[in-house]
Amino acid sequence: MDYPTLRLATRASRLALWQTEHVADLLKKAGLRTEIVPMQTTGDQVLDRSLDKIGAKGGFTQELEASLRRDETHLAIHSAKDVQSTLPPDLELLAFLEREQVNDVVISFKEDFDLEKPGLLLGTSSTRRKALLRRFYPLASTAEARGNLQTRVRKLEEGQYDGLVLAYAGVHRMGYDHLIRHVLPEGRFVPPVGQGSIAVECSRFLDNDLKDQIKQALDHAPTHRCLLAERAFLRRMEGGCSIPSFALATLSGDGGHIRLHGGLISLSGEEYVDFTQTAPAAQAEGLGLAVAEYVLGHGGEAILASIRQHRGEL
Repeated sequence: MDYPTLRLATRASRLALWQTEHVADLLKKAGLRTEIVPMQTTGDQVLDRSLDKIGAKGGFTQELEASLRRDETHLAIHSAKDVQSTLPPDLELLAFLEREQVNDVVISFKEDFDLEKPGLLLGTSSTRRKALLRRFYPLASTAEARGNLQTRVRKLEEGQYDGLVLAYAGVHRMGYDHLIRHVLPEGRFVPPVGQGSIAVECSRFLDNDLKDQIKQALDHAPTHRCLLAERAFLRRMEGGCSIPSFALATLSGDGGHIRLHGGLISLSGEEYVDFTQTAPAAQAEGLGLAVAEYVLGHGGEAILASIRQHRGEL
């Protein structure tokens, strides 16, 4: 069957374009034609406020999703960690690409950079990273670091920060590996849901045979299974990037079982609740819900209430 040229909606940043070009290459190998359609999102345009204060769910995805609804594009390509916990009923996540290393890292132009040194100023736009830094590295201070990756690295080089805390995946994909001074262990700095994977979204009304071909070309089943657990956890927590929650699912060597480490930390870093549970891989979503219920029932509800009260006072 001769399918139309697939129009791929993406943010216009270099990292987002790299991800979309990677998707396009895989689709072309499967015999499908593609066209990349870059867009500016709310999260790209509003840079004078932190992400949790923008107020819009899906700050990096809603413009791309609108293009799917208008039939202007066929697929929206996202960093999986940017996708809101609950999708509109007319859209679906079709595929997750194989996950990159999940860790957070600290980059710096200072070769003698020491994360334990008092008085460091670390740039990050992540509520989760700020809270974890306050808990595990209380001698460091944090400052808002918005903009695309190249903009933030330029600010770092200008001396606005001593270091930046970022996802390894983006740092690696943009060729900044030489600036990595610390790889933060994922057991302590547990990543946000989806970090390291690329998500592919489409309309539920897209041709089913075409969807099957796209999924076969792009989807990495082990990653998809892990993200089902993580995203179920996030849905139950009713949070997005503005809530300092975290979750990382891993599959057993034979793929038969899935382990999920999820939790929540207060904005100050003082309160911290986490839980780890294992279940058969076929029960990934049930596992995500179970871990979330434990976290909420053992202090998580109080942390969320405190966060909401704090946001209401701002």
